[in-house]
Amino acid sequence: MAGSSRVTAFTGAGISTESGIPDFRSPSGVWTRYDPRDFTFDRYVDSAEVRASSWAMRREFFALAVEPNAAHRALARIEESGRGGAVVTQNIDGLHQAAGSTHVVEIHGTARTVMCIGHAPRRGAPAGCGFTAPYTWAFAQVDAGVADPPCPECGGLVKSATVSFGQLLFPGVVEEALALAAGSDRVVAVGSSLQVYPAADVPVAAVRHGARLAIVNDEPTPLDRIADVVVRGRAGDVLPAAVEAALTA
Repeated sequence: MAGSSRVTAFTGAGISTESGIPDFRSPSGVWTRYDPRDFTFDRYVDSAEVRASSWAMRREFFALAVEPNAAHRALARIEESGRGGAVVTQNIDGLHQAAGSTHVVEIHGTARTVMCIGHAPRRGAPAGCGFTAPYTWAFAQVDAGVADPPCPECGGLVKSATVSFGQLLFPGVVEEALALAAGSDRVVAVGSSLQVYPAADVPVAAVRHGARLAIVNDEPTPLDRIADVVVRGRAGDVLPAAVEAALTA
């Protein structure tokens, strides 16, 4: 990174597990208590029971009261230094913004916001009126006895502003991520299995446009073969030291 001026980070669940957020697929993960088959977009639309269960799951998520870790803060420091520092993330937790990053592209949306998706959206496409609110709005409604809070503006369904199974990605998000990749001279992929597409196209596109790729991950990934640097280790251990070395070189 020392010789780079347009650094983009690409992050996955591994950067946030160090903050105490369990991986959805780990032995202690969320899916040990909830059936993922119930959380498709169409099931959410069709079932008030699924919607109520979804709010319970989100409350469990936010009850963790997690904070950004050293890896999140290290990436924010790159942006602060003026070396680019945009973050493309598969995570929905908002920890990059909490750490100080201001240019964050959330491919799978954010759990910190809720949105109207309309009365009967189909084919995985939200069709709401534009209403959005902090996630605490939904929790307040549930606490007041409204198990399935409707949109206060049009009466439609309200959902966490995350991309569920079977839901289309939000318009323009992948395009923005790919544009960042194409304009980067260094991409640092952190805590991602690099197996979920189209998200994993981001580091591939960067390499295709001439960027150098560094991967920090506990396990091998399919893109190790095209990376210039591969580091096996925890993001919170590796990134702070790497960023310090790069910014003082």
